[in-house]
Amino acid sequence: MLTRAGQSPLVAANGASIPALGFGTWQLDGEEARDAVQAALEIGYRHIDTAQIYGNEVEVGEGLRRSGVNRDEVFLTTKVWTDRYRDGDLQRSVEDSLKKLGVSYVDLLLLHWPNPAVALQETLKALNAVRSNGLSRDIGVSNFPVKTLREAIDLSGAPLVTNQVEYHPFLDQSAVKAALDANDMALTAYSPIAKGKVAEDATIKAIAEAHGKTPSQIALRWLIQQDGVIAIPRSSKKARIAENFDIFDFALDEAEMSRVSALRTKDGRITSPSFAPEWD
Repeated sequence: MLTRAGQSPLVAANGASIPALGFGTWQLDGEEARDAVQAALEIGYRHIDTAQIYGNEVEVGEGLRRSGVNRDEVFLTTKVWTDRYRDGDLQRSVEDSLKKLGVSYVDLLLLHWPNPAVALQETLKALNAVRSNGLSRDIGVSNFPVKTLREAIDLSGAPLVTNQVEYHPFLDQSAVKAALDANDMALTAYSPIAKGKVAEDATIKAIAEAHGKTPSQIALRWLIQQDGVIAIPRSSKKARIAENFDIFDFALDEAEMSRVSALRTKDGRITSPSFAPEWD
């Protein structure tokens, strides 16, 4: 990790510097999305994650502007949906996203899921064109298993900086993590508190009690203490948004990290839609 942005350390990945703790916006709609983004930025987050399919890019942009935080202080990510992966169509979709967000560029643009119906070479060419044209400073992927990730790395002219995947104390992502480490890429963890399931785990609860923290804070701290890992928790409640950010005044020791890591299993996945790839 590098120097700090506000409170959050920065993760270095192929030339990008990404705040280790971001704010996710999946399932946040309308005024709720706008108000949550505004609150997150006022609390201290400097990394906001959205996507075309979330349907909230307009409100995310409004929240950014209402916060009063300068655009260049915020690391902003959006993701292209799979039906816009053709060359030309992908670029137009990003232009649409920028208009909705009310910005001239995003810091990071991701392919949201693999789409075998479109040649990956064509999609990566289009993704690189967006970067070359200055519409996104960096590019990456999301939900890519190791095999497809390696193909994408080989096909991309510019370095990919992250793979955004489900990752929390109950899911073993060691294969993906090893592939990312080997290519100087970050792992961005969505569903980092396992949709609240960490609150029910005895091991995490015990560690939380020892630190005077909540189970969610322990899970988030466990994630960002791993080299090259970024976490993007989501909440609509201002108190919970603040709680999730309050993880920089303590650290887990080696034994505690190991106890949480021991909870991981291959079958701990929560998100696996019908169009998902074959997971590692």
